[in-house]
Order: sequence, then structure tokens, then C-alpha cells
Amino acid sequence: MRARPRSNESMKVCIPHICAALALSASAALAGEIVLFDAENGTGKISESSRAQKTPDGYKISQHRAKIVGEWDLSKNLDFEIEVKNLSETSSCPLQILLSDDENVEKLKDPALNTMFRLAPGEVRRATIKYPRPPAHPEVAAKMAGMRADPFGYAQNSKRPDLSKIRAVVVERHWSSRSPFEIRSVRALEHDPNGVPAWRNFGEAEFFPFIDKFGQFKFRDWPGKAHSEADLEAARLAEEKDLAANPGPADRDRFGGWTGGGKFKATGHFRFEKVGGKWWMVDPDGNLFWSHGVVRVTPSSAITPLDGREFYFESLPPQGDEFALFYETKDELLAPYYEARKIKKTYDFSAANIFRKYGKNWRDAYAETVHKRLKSWGLNTIANSSDKDIFMRRKTPYVERFEIKGPALSGKAAWWPFRDPFDPAFRKNVADNLKSRSGMTDDPWCIGFFVDNEIHWGDKFDLARFTIMSPASLAGKIRFKGELEKKYGGISGLNGAWGTKFADWDAFLQNREVPKGADKKDLEDFTSLMAEEYFKVIREEFDKFAPNKLYLGCRFAGSNENVVRIGAKYCDAVSYNRYADNLKKLKLPAGIDKPVMIGEWHFGALDRGPFHPSLIKRENQADRADSYYEYAKSALENPNVVGIHWHQFSDQAATGRFDGENFQVGLTDVCDTPYAETIAKIREIGRDLYRIRQAAPLP
Repeated sequence: MRARPRSNESMKVCIPHICAALALSASAALAGEIVLFDAENGTGKISESSRAQKTPDGYKISQHRAKIVGEWDLSKNLDFEIEVKNLSETSSCPLQILLSDDENVEKLKDPALNTMFRLAPGEVRRATIKYPRPPAHPEVAAKMAGMRADPFGYAQNSKRPDLSKIRAVVVERHWSSRSPFEIRSVRALEHDPNGVPAWRNFGEAEFFPFIDKFGQFKFRDWPGKAHSEADLEAARLAEEKDLAANPGPADRDRFGGWTGGGKFKATGHFRFEKVGGKWWMVDPDGNLFWSHGVVRVTPSSAITPLDGREFYFESLPPQGDEFALFYETKDELLAPYYEARKIKKTYDFSAANIFRKYGKNWRDAYAETVHKRLKSWGLNTIANSSDKDIFMRRKTPYVERFEIKGPALSGKAAWWPFRDPFDPAFRKNVADNLKSRSGMTDDPWCIGFFVDNEIHWGDKFDLARFTIMSPASLAGKIRFKGELEKKYGGISGLNGAWGTKFADWDAFLQNREVPKGADKKDLEDFTSLMAEEYFKVIREEFDKFAPNKLYLGCRFAGSNENVVRIGAKYCDAVSYNRYADNLKKLKLPAGIDKPVMIGEWHFGALDRGPFHPSLIKRENQADRADSYYEYAKSALENPNVVGIHWHQFSDQAATGRFDGENFQVGLTDVCDTPYAETIAKIREIGRDLYRIRQAAPLP
């Protein structure tokens, strides 16, 4: 076995908070070590599906995973030592370990959530990753339900592999990254079966209930965790002093615009203007503005279902108790989702803790505190899906969002379904949504509106395909028939071009399967027409009912270049929900120059609070805070980006919301305590927001 580390290449020093989590080893092989793969010694086999390329020190992986195949009993070897290098010199590379007892499973979904680590650009590291130990009492873990992740470190609804019959060990790059990496060795070290917290060995009688009266996991401690009402009061008093000492940047106007950036035309509403080669907003008073905001500012972020799970919770209040109010409080945006799933009983832990913290006048006290926090932290926007009672106080600019209702196209939707813009109900619903918000459409504090969210656009042919799959009565399908009739005349013309055998045009309407020979140009043209109608109708209704408000697009999560081009013609800004390390590579299609708004982004970690780290995992709170700064700075340096909105203001419930999400994504926890590390970095970037934007060089 070679000496470690290699003599011909000095390892880059990893930052301290990562080194603390990922121990580096320079020792000889440990007793019980299983060498799964060692490039230097030729041990182990990487599956051909990984398309690995030999390098002097290992194997380059340009695909998303290196799958090592073999047959191992790893039930006693769950500490994995992996030596890897990030081959990108510009982007970080997040990697995770996955195990499978079936080597043929290409779409491997491992239940473990705590195996991810992140390499800095160009970094070489030997990291030790501790795979979750199976609980001593499987019957306890079997009762975990309604959460994306449970206390034992497992993702719900994922198959847990038989650790005694492992057939594939995978080193996988997280979906948010495209960085190639080099794999050098992977070893499975024998773990200490006693080196686990006592609670992981609890039976049902000891483990349940596992959530305390504040909505926190009761068997683990962390900095800032509340143990009593006295802790909440101490946190409130300490924050009052902090906010008084840090009232916010001085060079801001009442909207949070920049008083040091020169004066521009004041229209009494927000608008976009390109200044010095960069897109900006101009606020109602004529000052430059860049939207640094946060989504879902609400006291009810941690509502959790109780149905069939009341035994999870330590101190649910009896009916008649003053805290029974929080069985009834709702989140306006999400309440319909609970109703649709027929969830009968919930509890609102976050609002209950706010009541404990601020007293009888908790709603007003919390709302006022929120506005003070945002100003102090250098945030200037309450983004969509927030509490109306908070943003309509008109102390912080806000953005709203609504979803269009009406007949939808068929087809499997990865996100929200696409509504038929040719149906008259579509236009009426847009108009009704805007008319019902007349108090906002004339409000100078309202920046504008997102319309819809993460629609399933598919590829450049898919809206036409989804239309074909829809019922004959769909207005869009009838329009598609009309377009084809104009092109082909009789049905025989279509049959000749598509290789179909429709008896007449009514047969085309009744058909719900996409013909294999459907002309690609026809599909592409109608997909474009459908997208054009979608954006055009919304634009027309904005011009009628909200002419002074910005149409901020549909928050693309998945899309294609064609639909982005069409949307850019009608939207005031192109918006994306962009979960990534940073925005350095974010560009609009060639030839398009429009403002870009980021509707959602976040990072989370497992060292505090909920059991799931979020869509983008970080090692701990310090790493999370640094990532906030990096992302925000990259956005400020992107000439098209005019704002970023963090998702979300407070953590989700530890035991999950209606769909199980229980992410550690808040700026505050379930007890309304700010995460100090993240807030420090928000303040740092918030203080220098406009100077960074102005000084950023043009690409």
C-alpha cells in the first residue's frame, strides 16, 4: 500500500470547518479495512456505465457517478475513506456516497442523507464519511412517516440496502454541479458499533415522543436550541439589543434603494433600467435598487400534520388551552394543499413559539420585528408567498405571486401542469387575479408579480405532445387541429405527413396518443404557438389591470431555449428558481438582453434543527453562511441579475409539512431564533450590496 498522502502532489488545505467534519488520515490500513477501489494498486472495478478515463493518479469521471461494482459485506464497515480530486479549477464539486445491493440499478436512490461533502476548485482530499448506522430497533424507524428525512439520517420512501450484500458503491456528483472529478481510492473502514448516540438504541417506549413542545428533536442539542420559555425571552432581549445596535445601512432610502448611486426618473413605481451596462431596478423615488429578498415571510412556516402521528409529540395542548389556537392557524398559500390531501389535523409550532416569545400581541410584534430584521440585515424585499398582514404594512417592498387556474394539458408533469391559454377561462383567471389585488397593483411598495411557478414546459416539442394527449374538448387541441387543417387541408394530407390513418379531423381530436411519425416541425411550431399565447395573454391583462407593476415571469425550473426566448418578449424580467453554488454561469440565450430575477435558492445543513439539509446541502452553518455570500456576490456581479430571493424565511417543521418537506432552510429556526452565522454573512453582503454591484466588471 502506498504511503499517504502522495509525495508528488501536495494536498490543498481544506477550510477548517470542513476539516473538522471530514477527518484526514495519514495512517496505515486499519484493522478490518476493506479496499473497494485503489487506482494505484489496480484494486476494484469501475462499471463501464461510468465511462471512466484513466489518468496518472486515478480515473476521471465526467459523468455524474463512478460506480464501483463487487460483492461485499459492509454491515461492520460503514466509515468510508475516499480520496478524490476536483478537476474543475473554477467550480466546487459536491460528492456523496451511495450503496446498493443491486449493481444493475442505474437510477440509484440511496436513503442516506449525511454522506455528502464538497471539494473546493482543484482540491484533493481524503475524507472519512460515516454512513448512517442502522437503528438498533428497526420498528422505531418503521414508524417514521410524513418526512422527507427522519432522525436516523434516512430519506423517506427510499429502499434501504442490505448492508451484508452490497453490490455497488457509488461516488456521485450532486445534480447541482457539472464539475468533473478524479477518483483515486475508496475504502470501507470498520466502524465502532458503540460510537453512536444512546437514542439510536432506544426502543419505542423510550424513543416516542421524540419532538419537544417547541417542535424540536428532543434527543439532540445544538447551539441556540431553546430548552425553556426563559431561553426564548433571553433570545428576544438579545436580539432587541442587536437590532438597535445595527439599524441597517445608512445609504438607503425608504424602499431600500441606494441614495449614493445618483438620481433617475421617479415614476412612483418600480421599473427596470440599464445603467452602465448592467440591469437595475429604479425604485419609486428614483434611486437604484437591487432586490435582496426572502420568500415565505410568515409566522406559520412550521405547520405539521398530526394525523396518525400524535405520538411523535411531547406536549400537544388540550382543547381549551390558549395554545390550542395553533391547531387552527393556517398558511394562506399552503392551506389548499393540506385540504387536497385530506389532512384533518395540524399544529403550527412556529406560530406557537412566536406567541410564547412575544405575548398576546404576537402577530403585530412579530410583523414589526420582521421589518426591523430585514432592514438591519441588509435585505430589502419580502418575496412571494409571504403573510399579507406583514408585507401590506408597507415598510419593505414586496413581490407577490399567483397561479393560473383552468383546464390543463395532459401528460406527466414533473412540476406544475401547463394551463391551456386558448381556453377563455385562462384569460379570465389572469384578469380576476389581478383585479382581486387592486390594493397591490396601485401600491408603490409592490414591485410586481410572478405568474405561475415551475411549470412543466418540457422540450421544444412537448406542449404539442401534451396537447395531443389531452381530451378532444380542450380548446388548445381544437386550435391545433385548426393549424394543421390550414397547412394540410384534408385529413389525407396530415396522414401522409404523419404516417397516421385518421378517418377525419374528429378522429384526430379523439386520439390521445402521440403518433410516432408526428412531424417534428408541426410539433415545434405548435409548442411555440402555445407558449406565445401563454405569455401574450398574461402581458395583455397586465397592461389592462396592472400597468405600473412588473410582470416577473413564471419562475423557470426546467425549460428550453425556445420558450425562454418567447417569454423574454413579453415579461419584464425572466425569472428562474436556481438552486446552485452560484450564478457565475447563468446566461440568457444569445441575443436576449433582459433583467433576470432569481425566485428561489437556498442552502442547508444537518448540524442544527430539522432532519433534512435542503436541496443544496452544506457541511455546517459556517459553510452555509459562506455559500450565501458566494451566491449573492456572484448574482451582484452578473449584469443581468436584478435580484435574488432566498427560500425561505424560517425553517420548515422537523416532522414535515403537507408533502413531507422538513428542510433546514430558514434564516430563523422554529423558535424564531436567527442563525447567527448566516445572518452575519447576509449583513456583510447587504452592507456592500450596491458598491459590489456598481464595481463589478462587465464580462
